[in-house]
Amino acid sequence: METVSQALEELLVAAQRQDCVTVGVYESAKLMNVDPDSVVLCVLATDEEDQDDIALQIHFTLLQAFCCDNDINILRVSGMRRLAQLLEEDTEDSNGNEPRDLHCILVTV
Repeated sequence: METVSQALEELLVAAQRQDCVTVGVYESAKLMNVDPDSVVLCVLATDEEDQDDIALQIHFTLLQAFCCDNDINILRVSGMRRLAQLLEEDTEDSNGNEPRDLHCILVTV
């Protein structure tokens, strides 16, 4: 039997191959505002150090409310490092920019 984490990993890898992944709290909120019907899953990710980040928790609350209003499935997970590995995120991109914000990941159709 496949675990939820294995299924999520497979889904994210497949969705990324098809360019059906939006990464980042701001980018996700922007997409959901423009085209909420294209979103099939919202993954909200935290690590232990994020538990005390009040601003992030407020963002999560607003995103969850929006998802509930628009019948978008929500999955809360931990393990940001594993998400970075799955999405092949480097610590910095080739231009020396900050890594993408993996706290919110949308899977779209």
